[in-house]
Amino acid sequence: PEIEEILKKVPTPFNQQVIPWSATENIMVAAVKQNTSLVTYHLSDLSYPALSREVGDSIQKRLNVKANVVYPISGSSGILGAIFFSTSKTEKEIFPFEREIMQGFAQEVGIAIENAILYRELQKKTGELANANEKLKQLDKLKDDFVSVASHELRTPMTAIRSYSWMALNKPDIKLSEKMKKYLSRVLISTERLINLVNDMLNVSRIEAGRIEIRPQIFDIGVLVDDVMAEVTPKANEKMVQLEVGKVQLPKIFADPDKVHQVLLNLIGNSLKFTPTDGLIKVNFFSDGKVIEIKVSDNGVGISKEDLSRLFQKFGRLDNSYVAAATSGGTGLGLYISKSLVELMHGTIKASSEGVGKGATFTFSLPIATPEIVAQSEKYTKRPVGEAKVLEPVAI
Repeated sequence: PEIEEILKKVPTPFNQQVIPWSATENIMVAAVKQNTSLVTYHLSDLSYPALSREVGDSIQKRLNVKANVVYPISGSSGILGAIFFSTSKTEKEIFPFEREIMQGFAQEVGIAIENAILYRELQKKTGELANANEKLKQLDKLKDDFVSVASHELRTPMTAIRSYSWMALNKPDIKLSEKMKKYLSRVLISTERLINLVNDMLNVSRIEAGRIEIRPQIFDIGVLVDDVMAEVTPKANEKMVQLEVGKVQLPKIFADPDKVHQVLLNLIGNSLKFTPTDGLIKVNFFSDGKVIEIKVSDNGVGISKEDLSRLFQKFGRLDNSYVAAATSGGTGLGLYISKSLVELMHGTIKASSEGVGKGATFTFSLPIATPEIVAQSEKYTKRPVGEAKVLEPVAI
């Protein structure tokens, strides 16, 4: 109560009292500069020049203070400040254990202050990081929007160029010279590459933005594989590569047939790129009763051991095998897209190879259409209007 009464009458409120670093006559400043504990019998030695010596002496008298012990407050980064203890004892009357308590308290105060400083800095950094993260999100969205708009704008003229190039080559009104046919063929091939690039970029943008729509249904994977094989047969005949499909009785699977078609076209198309003339591409199946594994294997250029782990990364072009050996180029997005689509359908995908020159095998699995899986999936296909459009199969 006495302290509260005194603090009310002090000319300068306690939390506004400032002691300049240049006030060397102040014992606290001296304790900090000398990094040692000091004792004074005058409270005004601690409060001056924030308070006049008369006010300091008056407070000391009213509180019956005889000695003031000052300790520097230390932290791991150096001296942080000073703390003083006022007592009704003289210096000689202070017991050693009381000194130890005061010194220990000063050390704990140092730790507390340092933690408070670190916490304040952490809050500041956290705020800066949150702001930076928000800006990155905005930039990422702008990037996705740009890719989406640019891709749509590019695809329309590219499709027109491809169509007119094909018509000029296959249904010309006038006879074309061999040189003109060669030029048009190059235009057609380059346009196809650009369209594939645009489609890949659109797919990646949709996948990363969570806008890929998965519509699982029951279908026969064998029939779908036959359809894909029919699509790539002309290209295989052109390269004189043999296609072979293992014929086994298979249960139906539960997945999105359009997405599975895209994955198969990617994998078989890759094998065609990297399989030399007179090569062989096989598609085989295996089932354990829960999933069906589809294996696409070839006897092409193969993949080095160090490159296997990089295959399914975005823009995963490899320098010393597989993709680098393609004569038709590529974006390095096909396998990344395939992996993303398979995982969205609750499947897995992997690659294996004995090494460069020994062919490669890509294996992906999809869930079998068991009654339990199909029954559980109804909650995804009967959502109220306005809910998310992404329809996901139920995990096994």
